[in-house]
Amino acid sequence: MLEPNVTQEPSTQRAHRTRTLKITLFAVIGAALILLGALAAPLVWQPSDVLAGNSPQTFAAPALQGDSSLFDDQETLAALYEAVAPSVVNIQVETRAASSALPQIPGFPLPDMQPPLQRGEGSGFIYDNEGHIVTNNHVVDGADRIVVTFNNGMWARAEVVATDPQADLAVIKVTPPEGMEWRPLKLAEDNALKVGHTVIAIGNPFGLQGTMTSGIVSALGRGFPVGSFGTGRYTLPDVIQTDAAINPGNSGGPLLNLNGEVVGVNFAIESTTRQNAGIGFAIPVSIVKRIVPALIENGAFKYAYLGLEGSTITAQLAEALNLPDNTLGVYVSNVVPGGPSAQAGVRGGNRTVVLPDGSEVRAGGDIIKAIDGTPVVRFEDLVSYLVTKASPGQKVRLTVERNGEQMEIEVTLGERPTQPTVSAPSENGRLNARAAIAIAEQEVRGQLDGEIVEKVATPDERDGRPVWVVELRTETQTATVVVDARTGDVLDVTID
Repeated sequence: MLEPNVTQEPSTQRAHRTRTLKITLFAVIGAALILLGALAAPLVWQPSDVLAGNSPQTFAAPALQGDSSLFDDQETLAALYEAVAPSVVNIQVETRAASSALPQIPGFPLPDMQPPLQRGEGSGFIYDNEGHIVTNNHVVDGADRIVVTFNNGMWARAEVVATDPQADLAVIKVTPPEGMEWRPLKLAEDNALKVGHTVIAIGNPFGLQGTMTSGIVSALGRGFPVGSFGTGRYTLPDVIQTDAAINPGNSGGPLLNLNGEVVGVNFAIESTTRQNAGIGFAIPVSIVKRIVPALIENGAFKYAYLGLEGSTITAQLAEALNLPDNTLGVYVSNVVPGGPSAQAGVRGGNRTVVLPDGSEVRAGGDIIKAIDGTPVVRFEDLVSYLVTKASPGQKVRLTVERNGEQMEIEVTLGERPTQPTVSAPSENGRLNARAAIAIAEQEVRGQLDGEIVEKVATPDERDGRPVWVVELRTETQTATVVVDARTGDVLDVTID
């Protein structure tokens, strides 16, 4: 048998080859480890894999790897919900609709028909340890029966403590069910919220109890028309706008920050379909803090009142009034005759100007630049100060611009009327009878016993000046108020 031809290598050459083999072996092992590491790495499934026939089902499912901050965020939200949800309630109301009066036919008595029962629901949150719950006025307005259902399934019947239609807030009260843990929510600090902050809404949209949604603060300082005299009667200031999903049934529920503190009370949405369109509104906690304690203690909140009609100066308004560009402030178009501003000397417009859009404004009025040193840029700034920082009877200092000159006017604030007032004079430049009666009623407010049952305004003259002689009668008293028909000033008051 032939043996192979073997050539003897020198020892140094063998040593070099041995090192070469070791290096090659290490390279192979390293490549194998890299390959194994690549196979163990998470697979990325691209649409092109499917198109190429490389279905991910042929591989073992990779271990889930994600950003730890995302897990932290979701655990924060889960913990917040667990802490707050027991304090958010579902409010169910029943109301008997007013029945229309049917004519009675002699000899054919109609059966007694009970008005139809209407049902509605909303949300609310536990406010204090006395059984008080905060919600919206429009949730419980006119309710004959209120049942509050808690997160744990227990329920209790509630009674209305007080309501405030002008802020759309209400307080109801229950006796907490026996054995239930009662958790009032904490109210956040005023003015701590910023645009872009994350907020949470918890409530009962469409009756789905305990629903949580999240979003951001989209805007702050919105003005929202509210009140019992129609949508344009008064402005609710400092309203929070959010894109957190708010739907029918969320009304009265809390808007929360990430600390679980109440920053607002959800109350309205902007939508053509009555469903979430990404624009929801909440009453700010600063207003909740002022109004809710007054509702509990006094049954009502008394609003400060300037007695004027005004608007934010825009480019269009400035052009119509011939004001310099970028004139900022609140333009006073009218003052309520006999009201706080009129008595202090604030001036409204004295001539009518037609704007390009066809609307009218009374030109010649003052421009309010500040109140007690706080700058006023928009009408909402003025209202915000009155609602959150002022009270009836308080004296405030208005910084006013008139005919290009700046001056200070001290005004003693009145109390916002509970009935509509009339501020505009008639076409001939004199007050009409309704305006004169409104001034007289305001002048004798609190001085008469009982309700006013008769109001009479008679035109007359005093010292050559046109006046209205207004008589206001109750069952036992008569007040006679003489009102200047041009200025609205009260010239004389007698009460018999």
